[in-house]
Amino acid sequence: MPRRKRFRKIVAPPSFDGYKPYGASINSKQSIEFFYEEYEAMRLADYDMLNHQEAAELMGVSRATFARIYETARRKIAKAFVESLEIVTVYGNAWMENAWYSCASCQAKFTLPENNVKQLCPLCGSKSFELLNVIQNE
Repeated sequence: MPRRKRFRKIVAPPSFDGYKPYGASINSKQSIEFFYEEYEAMRLADYDMLNHQEAAELMGVSRATFARIYETARRKIAKAFVESLEIVTVYGNAWMENAWYSCASCQAKFTLPENNVKQLCPLCGSKSFELLNVIQNE
């Protein structure tokens, strides 16, 4: 029986729900599921320019596990580019320290300060938003 996967810590959810290829003549209903932890690995390694050890520590996984997550993310993006497939972000096996919400009106993703008594979307002022994640303590 394999070990249970540990949750991977991410700082914030991606600011997008997915990507679609532009100008592709293929009308495939197939898409690539890009997990939040894969997005976080790409962000830490390629955008923030951290080495794998530093990024692994931030995500709360081993360096080898980080390398596997990063490799999977790269392969998924390559497949989506080559085969003109849509990329869809999926929560996956991740957790966030803070509560993140998604506004139903403007699709913004945000956190609310603890002293915010109004409980409104900071972008559009809507009261219609939902919790994206379950908060876990380490």
